[in-house]
Amino acid sequence: MIPATSPSPPAAPAAPAFLSGLNDEQLEAVTLPHQSALILAGAGSGKTRVLTTRMAWLIQTGQISPMSLLAVTFTNKAAKEMMTRLSAMLPINTRGMWVGTFHGLCNRMLRAHYREAGLPQMFQILDSQDQLALVKRLMKALNIDTEQYDPRQAQWFIAAQKEEGKRADKVEPYDDFSRRMVGFYAEYDRQCQREGVVDFAELLLRSYELLARNDHLREHYAGRFRHILVDEFQDTNRLQYRWLQLLAGQHNAIFAVGDDDQSIYGWRGATTANMQELQRDFHVEKVIKLEQNYRSHGNILDAANALIGHNRKRLGKSLWTADAKGEPLRVFEAATDYEEAAYVVDEVRSLRNEGTQLADIAVLYRSNAQSRVIEHALFTAGMPYRVYGGLRFFERQEIKHSLAYLRLVANQEDDGALLRIINFPTRGIGNRSLEQLQGMAKEAGMSLWAAACANTLSGKAATSIAAFVKLIEAMRSATAGLPLPEVIGHVVEHSGLKAHYRSEKEGADRIENLDELINAAAVFVDERATWVPAEGAPIEEEMDELTAFLAHAALEAGEHQALAGADALQLMTVHSAKGLEFHAVFVTGLEEGLFPHENSMTEADGVEEERRLMYVALTRARRRLYLLLAQSRMLHGQTRYNVPSRFFQELPEALLQRVNHVRQAPSNSAYARQLSPSYGPARAATRGATTAPAMPSRDSPWRIGQAVTHARFGAGVIVNAEGGGNDARVQVNFRDSGLKWLMLEYAKLTPV
Repeated sequence: MIPATSPSPPAAPAAPAFLSGLNDEQLEAVTLPHQSALILAGAGSGKTRVLTTRMAWLIQTGQISPMSLLAVTFTNKAAKEMMTRLSAMLPINTRGMWVGTFHGLCNRMLRAHYREAGLPQMFQILDSQDQLALVKRLMKALNIDTEQYDPRQAQWFIAAQKEEGKRADKVEPYDDFSRRMVGFYAEYDRQCQREGVVDFAELLLRSYELLARNDHLREHYAGRFRHILVDEFQDTNRLQYRWLQLLAGQHNAIFAVGDDDQSIYGWRGATTANMQELQRDFHVEKVIKLEQNYRSHGNILDAANALIGHNRKRLGKSLWTADAKGEPLRVFEAATDYEEAAYVVDEVRSLRNEGTQLADIAVLYRSNAQSRVIEHALFTAGMPYRVYGGLRFFERQEIKHSLAYLRLVANQEDDGALLRIINFPTRGIGNRSLEQLQGMAKEAGMSLWAAACANTLSGKAATSIAAFVKLIEAMRSATAGLPLPEVIGHVVEHSGLKAHYRSEKEGADRIENLDELINAAAVFVDERATWVPAEGAPIEEEMDELTAFLAHAALEAGEHQALAGADALQLMTVHSAKGLEFHAVFVTGLEEGLFPHENSMTEADGVEEERRLMYVALTRARRRLYLLLAQSRMLHGQTRYNVPSRFFQELPEALLQRVNHVRQAPSNSAYARQLSPSYGPARAATRGATTAPAMPSRDSPWRIGQAVTHARFGAGVIVNAEGGGNDARVQVNFRDSGLKWLMLEYAKLTPV
């Protein structure tokens, strides 16, 4: 008798090929059952791969259809990258999928439900400039004095309220200004409704309100989008989180991927508190940490971990790599910011000689204004570069406006300069008035300046043009005979440019750039004193300083930035570097007050956000990382003596390699001599200063720029001194407590 045999169990289905290569934590995140989850994805840990593979797994396993998935990103570029990767994993048509930015998805929802949202079918979206134009037009119609109530402040006030989810009737005014702004906000909303337009903040608020008040519609979307995936969750603001809550309802799952250690947009309303609230509101059972880094060598990660460990408000993770430890972090302490830039040029040349492409090297800075000195060094060395996510220094709006004022002060026949600034800042000189002025000039065969002086127009335009002429003449008179830096300082202040940018919400960078233009002038004067004209070349010393400087600025603003596709060094702010990676990274300006920025010292969570920004900077590097600082730096037209950034104290000394404490210019370094005649520490203390501070006495043991310590105030640098004998005192810039004057007789300072 043949024994019966039991049938073999069916073979388990093969795992999708796209799951291969995932590490254990990535696989756990991708294959989670239907539940809300928070994925703490460290820098370089494969965040995008996890998100797109999760999408592919949900579709492949039949849990959702492509049209029933919602994925939110922060940039259109990231959304396109997701769709491209998804198409490579699955043979599906991604057209029509709900993958995009918050604003893009809200726009899509409002287009589909414009009636319920109270909008016309063909409503238009206002960009920032269009919105500002509407604000100005409405203020004029309401007879609101734009000198007292700046249109940009009104624009920001409205955006801030909308991002908090508040209409005008829900805003509590706290003074006369806010009371007026609340009233204007209500009028602005009514005007937008009449014209059938929405601004960017309105897209999200109107979409949120649509879902909040319409149960049927909210249930429809909650039934459709059972899985909601969110990228860069640490960058969401309060209204974005509330919008996600409405879409998720009671039963849908939010798969949020983010890194609280890379939350660097608090000034834009982003809050890591949303991570804690997600865990509470959606009963997140487990936080999955992606800590294996596939980008950087071990020493770089160890340094980043040690640094960010000083932040108290974090969920906690520690990056590691299976890769080698690699090189130590190279620390270079320059005497001046020009020496810092020259060191960058030297090292970049060495890296290129070793075979590294320029495009795989990045120079990072905390403030846009720092780029000018670096750009000057690269321009002088003939090295191609590209400013990522921004403009070269001399191409920036505020710099071009300043140069136009200076051009007109130097030469009243410069029609181009006049046209650029005659109504900037706004003076009430409209296009019609300008057309009439140009017509007068053409008919009489004269310059626009001559026509403006003749000024046969009538009404407000005539008064405004006359005031402009008077302004330029006053600046010419006031700056005659002044040193070039003082000329520029006077013009940027009295032209109204500084006041204009002070009123902008994000105008601090532009003001720093205006100050840097003054620094550029001070250095230019220094350089010009050492010029030796080539044989047969025009004798540039015959030009006045202002004309020569304008020619210099025009040359540096020429076609020196690399063309698209060309191999070029990458320059950018640390904020712009987020999401990018490079073989070698230079982090410049690591001084107290610059990085961390002085503004952070007085803000709640300010220094912690600066530390997160530094963490982002460190984790951009794959193989080589340079940390640079300057003992003195030109800021706001004056030489500032600096204390090294506190971040150096937070990095393990064993991971650092200090190279040349203070670098001297090599005698054969022609570009370094051209770069700055004050190259090296010998003249660093006096460059750019009209009067060098004197020490108390000739035989004093103290000197400007000397590092010292104090029993109470800690580490600092002497930046000024005055008096003598028993009255001698010094001003010290202390790392933790700022500037303080101390009597030398009682100070008990200790030199370092």
